Amino acid sequence: MNYLNGGPWRLVAEHTEVESGKRNARPELQKALAACRRHKAKLCIAKLDRLSRNLAFIATLMDSGVEFVATDNPHANKLTIHILAAVAEHEREAISERTKAALAAAKARGKKLGGPRLAAARRASIKARSEAADAFAANVRPIASGVSSLRGVARALTARGVPTARGGSWSDVIVAAVLRR
Repeated sequence: MNYLNGGPWRLVAEHTEVESGKRNARPELQKALAACRRHKAKLCIAKLDRLSRNLAFIATLMDSGVEFVATDNPHANKLTIHILAAVAEHEREAISERTKAALAAAKARGKKLGGPRLAAARRASIKARSEAADAFAANVRPIASGVSSLRGVARALTARGVPTARGGSWSDVIVAAVLRR
């Protein structure tokens, strides 16, 4: 954002990508590129190595017809960008190799690798969600008593400002599902 301050340009949109730069499937980047094409704008990225650590991906982006600038190196030309992208790709591969070697060494020392027992954690999570749904249904039942139809219950819950469990709108289908618990 600081990169934009002080010039005759305007910010068209902001997109925050949460996918790894290692992946090519980047929905927010695709939205940003579409916005740049639509507005004939330049894509500003914070750091080239956060955009991607894949030389082919950067080369494809450079050929996409959308101009971009990495604000950590705003004066970089195409050659510099190619070199920096190649270095970033090499570093990604080196990190991967170091990580694999460290994990293999830890395993050789007898260190148990992996997270907690995932099946038990999933069961606990399912149980907790089920208990929360049961509690939610118990709170809805008193409002539903005395109302003759599921649609009537939905209208009553909406009128009282009671949100659904997921914050959506009440319908007869949702009321039926809640009352079945």
